[in-house]
Amino acid sequence: MLSSVVFWLAAALAIAGAGGVLLARNPVHSALSLVVNLASLGVLFLLLHAEFLAVVEILVYAGAVMVLFLFVVTLLMAGTKAPKDEHRLRLAYQFLLAVLFGLILLVLVAHVMLGADWISNLAGPNAGSFGTIAAFGKALFTQYLLPFELTAVVLLVAVIGVIVLGREHGANR
Repeated sequence: MLSSVVFWLAAALAIAGAGGVLLARNPVHSALSLVVNLASLGVLFLLLHAEFLAVVEILVYAGAVMVLFLFVVTLLMAGTKAPKDEHRLRLAYQFLLAVLFGLILLVLVAHVMLGADWISNLAGPNAGSFGTIAAFGKALFTQYLLPFELTAVVLLVAVIGVIVLGREHGANR
């Protein structure tokens, strides 16, 4: 019973954090909402008995990566004024498209949740090794090695780009 309450609370926090990332006008508030989302995902990993993945989620993503994001955001925002609402560019049918895609997502989630086999598929043949350090390491360094390395390169290029943009912006002052 307690795990069910913790699950629904963590799921609600994850959804609220994701909504905060999308709806926050201030990038720092958006990044802090992402921290809430990532921490609640760590709790969900704990409920799946994947303690290592929970610790990695909280320490690496909610800790180190978010510090990097906040550094990048503050470096880009240094010396800029908040944009006025009348000067903000908006997509013509932005709200309508967001509602349409949200409804499509809700229909897909309802279809999966109401399906009969989704719970039994969770306890597959590898259910005992899910979330262990050995299973994580084996998957990371065999099946997902290239995406893992490409992600590191993309983050490095993004940081270098922000530094270059920050220097150009600082030279124009």
